[in-house]
Amino acid sequence: MELEPYRRELVAYCYRMSGSFHEAEDLVQETLLRAWKARDRYDPARASVRTWLYRIATNVCLTALEGRGRRPLPSGLGVPSDDPGAPLVPAPDIPWLEPFPDARFDAEARADLRLAWVAAVQHLPARQRAVLVLREVLAFSAAEVAEQLGTTVTAVNSALQRARAAVAGVGDPGEVREPDDPEVRAVVRRYVRAFEAADVAALVRLLAEDAVLEMPPVPLWYRGSRDYGLFLERVFRMRGTGWGMRRLTANGQPALAAYAPDPGGGLLLHTVQVLTVVGGRVAHNAVFADPRVLEVFDLPRRISAEEFRRRR
Repeated sequence: MELEPYRRELVAYCYRMSGSFHEAEDLVQETLLRAWKARDRYDPARASVRTWLYRIATNVCLTALEGRGRRPLPSGLGVPSDDPGAPLVPAPDIPWLEPFPDARFDAEARADLRLAWVAAVQHLPARQRAVLVLREVLAFSAAEVAEQLGTTVTAVNSALQRARAAVAGVGDPGEVREPDDPEVRAVVRRYVRAFEAADVAALVRLLAEDAVLEMPPVPLWYRGSRDYGLFLERVFRMRGTGWGMRRLTANGQPALAAYAPDPGGGLLLHTVQVLTVVGGRVAHNAVFADPRVLEVFDLPRRISAEEFRRRR
């Protein structure tokens, strides 16, 4: 029985359930281990290997999530800050939502992974979360999901209705363009050019009026192009100019690896920024600075300015 071909899509599923890429990898490892041990009991007349694996993965996720709180972004915890000079104090005790590194997965596996959607799903009870993902994203039938969860079709349909209502306010997916959309690429290209030039005025012109900037593991966040711009001015004062920005994607969205100037020479990996572009403007920027999160993108930690230019 071949199980490895399903690993990547299972990681995406467990990520949607847990909100953590690191945890998703561990959950899939446990899923495949359980499947291997139970391979002699698998009955192909009852379910395909894929359906059987998702049943195991769902049980693994539900057990892992039992009694646990959600993984938030800072914007899900309270009101925005009105002080662009507020201390940047990390909150390592909060299990923050993590980004998903697209480059390690094929396009099919990473579909429907928008950061805002995954953050909203974290508000759901774990079983509702499973129903929503299995039915809406992975297109399992209500009967298959009922079998996977050990419940009834009626219960699945009821849970799906409640889950849909709970995440209905997470924007219109049709408004969010794909990273390779020409308009999105043009906006990101201008954003990169302005950031590398430390041109705050040009950056602000690329923002939606109510643009959100958040920076887990720092719990504060900002709303509005004015405070966004003031905060960027602070960043350039603190870390200097001459940054390098490398384009990538995360969660099916445009993303940037930001390299800060190193006083000793060269550039140091500083953050991964996941952008939401709507209507030709940057509407949201989730800036991830946790070194453990940055590791999953397989980016060099330090690079010379010359080598950075060659790799672009």
